[in-house]
Amino acid sequence: RPAYIAVVCAGTSDLPVAEEAAITADIMGNSVVRVADVGVAGVHRLFGKLETLQKASVVIVVAGMEGALPSVVAGLVSRPVIAVPTSVGYGANFAGLAALLGMLNSCASGMTVVNIDNGFGAGYAASQINALAAGG
Repeated sequence: RPAYIAVVCAGTSDLPVAEEAAITADIMGNSVVRVADVGVAGVHRLFGKLETLQKASVVIVVAGMEGALPSVVAGLVSRPVIAVPTSVGYGANFAGLAALLGMLNSCASGMTVVNIDNGFGAGYAASQINALAAGG
């Protein structure tokens, strides 16, 4: 099977940013697999998708609130992970700043972070990585 990009989102509120990343990657000629609603509040749902994530050439992980999901995914897969914080959340999420800072301070190796709600940037970067993985 050709190399593909996995786009993962924590909750359904993160879907618009995840779709921006997926559509960008798709327009750039990539095969994209979407995995939705697997946030840390129900992390058991993520475990059923691990094989899909481990076979991807690169994984985009979109999360708001405290932004924990990208760190969890990066700890479970041996693929590059692009973390996308979203402005989704309530309380003291500061329009995505809490998620951004959490991702930037992650101890998980192999994780890169783009700016808040930057699905396009994540999709573009993943496309470049996927092209290298596909030999081009």
